[in-house]
Amino acid sequence: MLLSLLLCYGGFTALCFSMDRHHAELLGRKPSPRLRQLLKVAGWLLLGLSLGVAVSVADWQLGLVQWFAVLMLSALLLVLLLPYRPHLALALAGVSLLVSPLAALAQC
Repeated sequence: MLLSLLLCYGGFTALCFSMDRHHAELLGRKPSPRLRQLLKVAGWLLLGLSLGVAVSVADWQLGLVQWFAVLMLSALLLVLLLPYRPHLALALAGVSLLVSPLAALAQC
């Protein structure tokens, strides 16, 4: 479930920073159309991968329930961090993506 949480947070952060407003607040410039599209694709892929991880750990019924719980928790964390600590939100996304292979190894 930790791996699913890390992937969800990274996915939501990528989707969040694909928006002009949030990208400009943090980096001082708007993303290029190519970068915006890349962030959107990466965000949706990470969210889909987190669903796959949640379902593979548990069966479909329990996996979906756990995935929705992780989805809400990661979105809440991002929504609470973004207005007050946007740099921390971005740093946590980077850490979550770096730690996710270790979590995948621990899950095996």
